[in-house]
Amino acid sequence: MKPKYWNKGLKYLSNKDKVLKNLIESYPNQHLVLNSNHFHSLINSIIGQQISVSAADSVKKKFFKLNKNITPITVLKFKTSQLKLCGLSRQKILYIRNIANFFKNNKKFIKNIYKFSEDEITQKLIEIKGVGQWTIHMFLIFSYGSSNIFPEGDLGLLKAISKNYKKKLPFNKKELSYLKNKLSPYCSQATWYLWRSLDPITVNY
Repeated sequence: MKPKYWNKGLKYLSNKDKVLKNLIESYPNQHLVLNSNHFHSLINSIIGQQISVSAADSVKKKFFKLNKNITPITVLKFKTSQLKLCGLSRQKILYIRNIANFFKNNKKFIKNIYKFSEDEITQKLIEIKGVGQWTIHMFLIFSYGSSNIFPEGDLGLLKAISKNYKKKLPFNKKELSYLKNKLSPYCSQATWYLWRSLDPITVNY
C-alpha cells in the first residue's frame, strides 16, 4: 500500500530540492510500500540490521518460507537450528524471539497502535531487547506510515547523501540538521529515494 502522504510529498520535494526532483524523475511510478503486518515489519528490520539490502532480502526469503503463517506463536516454535539455516545470527534469533513474546503479550497495544503517537510507540518498542532507535525508525517509516523520519544514523542514507549531494563523509550535525529541515515534513520519502539511488533492490521492511 502506498503511503497517504506520497503524492503530496512528490510535489513538495520536487519543488524544494533539485537532487530529490532528479531522483523522483529517475524512479517514476515507484513508491514505498507500507507493510500492514506490524510483526513482520519489525522482524524484517531486525533481519536488515547491519547487513546489505541484498543479503537481508536473501535471509527474509528463507525465513518466511519456514511457515506459510508467520505469527508470534509459530516463530516461538521454530528451532534455533532452523533459524540459523536462514542466515540468522544467535543475537538476531534472540531479538526475533523477544519481538514474538512482545506481540504475544501486548495484543491490545498492537491492535490500537494507530491511536498512539510516534513518541509513545518509541517508548513502548524500545523496551524490547534488540530493538533500538534504527529499528524503530524502520518500523515507523515502513509500517506505521510516518512521513517525517530522518534516520541520520543509517549508513546507507549517509552514503546516499554523500553520493547525490557530492559531499564528503563524515557529515557534521549542522549539515544533517540543515538537510533534515529542508526535506521536512517528508523526510521518510526523501530517505526512501536516497536509498533507492544506491541499490537495484528496493528497500522494504
